[in-house]
Amino acid sequence: MLNLSFEKIVEIIKQGSGLSEQEIISRVNEKISQLSDLVSKEGAAHIVANQLGISLIDAEKRLKIKDLKAGMRNVEVAAKVIKKFELREFTSGERQGKVASLFIGDETGTIRATLWGETAENIKQVNEGDIIKVKNAYTKLNNNITEIHLGDKSLFIINPEGESVSEIKSRFERKYISEARENEQIEVLGTIVQVFDPRFFELCPDCMKRARQKEDGFFCELHGKIENPRQSYIFNLVLDDGTDNIRVVLYKQQAERLFKKEEAEMLSARGDQARTDVLKSEIFGKTVKICGTIRQNQLFDRQELSAQLVFPEVDVNEEIRSVEEALAVQ
Repeated sequence: MLNLSFEKIVEIIKQGSGLSEQEIISRVNEKISQLSDLVSKEGAAHIVANQLGISLIDAEKRLKIKDLKAGMRNVEVAAKVIKKFELREFTSGERQGKVASLFIGDETGTIRATLWGETAENIKQVNEGDIIKVKNAYTKLNNNITEIHLGDKSLFIINPEGESVSEIKSRFERKYISEARENEQIEVLGTIVQVFDPRFFELCPDCMKRARQKEDGFFCELHGKIENPRQSYIFNLVLDDGTDNIRVVLYKQQAERLFKKEEAEMLSARGDQARTDVLKSEIFGKTVKICGTIRQNQLFDRQELSAQLVFPEVDVNEEIRSVEEALAVQ
């Protein structure tokens, strides 16, 4: 099953055939009519491409980041490394695993890439600014955001010959908090004016979904009773940029990046209010840059910023100039 949108298929046919967009659409409509409307426009476009000798299977594998949608398989993409995070090891029952992640981008957008198993070892050789080519990857949703994932059968090539990525287009738009709207992906510069106690919880080590505690242990809806659940946490804070303030939700990795702490240090605050207060005091009043998605919290009827990238150290004067320049062209 093809995961390409109709617009993307038309674009590929246009590039491979020299036909105009109108000519392609006309052929697609003609094919739909011939088949008595028993085919979708995507399916008809697929037939047109095949008749012109254009392979959509190969085209589906090599995509731009803007074209990635959850549920794709055998994905191929080339992108530049924006941020990299540390390699981590975890235990699931009697087996151990490795995981690492990157933020990568191309001319069309940015995305998180998560590396599993032996593929995660590549994090040791790659540097921010490197170009990587990814093959045999797949995409999935995490907190309603599409990510690209690589397993042991995936290929991860660092600085491949002949590959280049021009200026990266960020999917996060510079905005003041007062202008933010639901579902927008924004970049905000602000000061942390309130920090809440963290929420600690358990995860299933196999599927990384929330594990619920019962009388005789922790249970996962998919995997039943869990002997060694993973611990995780969420931090909430309030960010103020002078125009308004907003509650920011930071999941595990972004919280660690903001606090500049390893997992063990963060977990040491569980059940220890004194340690928790020390952690909170370390970031209170700090000016930071946060990229994320605006979500509507239905329970409390308020907007929140779900953090996806955190920059704990910023040149305030330079960032203010960047905000002013970005807003001046809007």
